[in-house]
Amino acid sequence: MVVFIDMDEVIADTYGAHIEIYNREHRASLDPVQCLGKEVWHMVPEAHRDTVRNHARRRGFFKDLNPLPHSQEVIKELAGVHEVYIASAAMQFPNSLEEKSEWLDRHLPFIPWQNRILCGHKHILKGDVLIDDRSYNLKHFNGRGILFSSPHNAHTNGFERARDWLEVRQLLL
Repeated sequence: MVVFIDMDEVIADTYGAHIEIYNREHRASLDPVQCLGKEVWHMVPEAHRDTVRNHARRRGFFKDLNPLPHSQEVIKELAGVHEVYIASAAMQFPNSLEEKSEWLDRHLPFIPWQNRILCGHKHILKGDVLIDDRSYNLKHFNGRGILFSSPHNAHTNGFERARDWLEVRQLLL
């Protein structure tokens, strides 16, 4: 099978990074559980919303993200039996191209550069499976779409869902 895997909020913990930066910079105690069904910027005072929305435009934001639990080991297993591509909508944040490439070199060195797609719209992808946290990417994918759970999509329905990487393993291996 050809399997496409999104990066942000699927492999790399951008949601957690937004909360961590916000809490540090504003001496707040926002918790992901408080944010279920919402974007982080929806959950902060109006005066801080643009700041949170612009975290991803900062140099270094994507470089130091934490990998989500079990993502590295399961993706390595998937790559052993399937043709795996990392597909990330990196064009939205141009500085992310280099940082995401470096992140992949560090955390998923077994995925060669030829299997990394840093793109805009994902509806152009042609394959068997797309694992993504955004339903709009899955809606127009012609294969099997798996919605990867993230606090922001807690109330999204209508898609096959994987709550974590251990569930991805069960679904695809």
